Amino acid sequence: MDKNIETFEIQERAVLVGLITGGTTEEQAHEYINELAFLVDTAGGVVVKKYLQKVHMPDSKYFVGSGKMAEINSFIKENNIDFVVFDDELSPSQLRNLEREFNCKILDRTLLILDIFVKRAHTSYAKTQVELAQCQYLLPRLTHMWTHLSKQKGGIGMKGPGEKEIETDRRIIKDKIALLKEKLKDIDKQKLTQRKNREKLVRVALIGYTNVGKSTIMNLISKSDVFAEDKLFATLDTTVRKVVIDNMPFLMSDTVGFIRKLPHDLIESFKSTLDEVAEADVLIHVVDISHKNYEEQIVTVQDTLRELGVIDKPVIMVFNKIDAYNHIEKDEDDLTPVTKENTTIQELEKMWIAKLNEPAIFVSAKNKINIDNFKQLIYKKSRDIHAVKYPYNNFLY
Repeated sequence: MDKNIETFEIQERAVLVGLITGGTTEEQAHEYINELAFLVDTAGGVVVKKYLQKVHMPDSKYFVGSGKMAEINSFIKENNIDFVVFDDELSPSQLRNLEREFNCKILDRTLLILDIFVKRAHTSYAKTQVELAQCQYLLPRLTHMWTHLSKQKGGIGMKGPGEKEIETDRRIIKDKIALLKEKLKDIDKQKLTQRKNREKLVRVALIGYTNVGKSTIMNLISKSDVFAEDKLFATLDTTVRKVVIDNMPFLMSDTVGFIRKLPHDLIESFKSTLDEVAEADVLIHVVDISHKNYEEQIVTVQDTLRELGVIDKPVIMVFNKIDAYNHIEKDEDDLTPVTKENTTIQELEKMWIAKLNEPAIFVSAKNKINIDNFKQLIYKKSRDIHAVKYPYNNFLY
């Protein structure tokens, strides 16, 4: 073989399908399906076509209407499409009906996220949590899914417990779920002992929407080497590092990123991993200020925290990626309404500091902008918490 000839892995080709319903604007729907495309890219696929349909509510049989079904089906057959991804969780009957019509792999948003989690999980703990979430998702879909998966040789959405013939029986899957839950309980006990054995230090947890730069900030503050990549869910396994700022030591943890419509089974399975959030003394909520819908992402994170029961903890808001923030310059005489598009970083900073009841800072972790002020903010918050929590174990700060 010619050594100059490069070999490339063939990427699976995908079509995406989303809906514009009563509570969703067209702009939001486009943003949602673009995020779905980012998920497909993270999973290793390539998006060939995106479809959006405006409907009152999803079709109970096919999710989309019959006309859109025919249009999508025609495109699939003409363009050698490997799989179709729907931007909502599909019912077992919808999965079955769609596969029969399209004659290719059908994934919903949940199954796609699970597939990414399979690839990103490295520790035994994370792998067990993901496998539990997979089994809980697939259990009500056994009649359809196992027959379908047994014919597959792999690919996106096909990894994990579905490939094992031994799990083609409902009873065996239920037993598997019970065993995985017991395994997680055992690991939780070990982790609880580890946490109790840690020094009496203030605990700081990085939280935020996926791909906002939490791992980059972790590396910058703790001088560690946590994996960071411009992909969704680059970090899945929780990392804890001891950090010292001006003689003030504390523990910093980097946690899995949140995302819109995060599968409920995943939240349930990862509640143990998110104990780092529940047990933290202060949360550092990282926001990608350059993202078009960063405000909606803030709400998603807050809603997830509320579901975890940790909404009342002290928070430092960190608006990251100011280097990537773009806005339209507005003349002084311009009387057009103020929007996100024509607001400067300085104006945003004043607005958010005035709006929030907690500290806020604007930084660029990538370009190390305003990082010293950020460190001082962490130092002051940790010092104040430490003085109250451990009054007899004070440091020279």
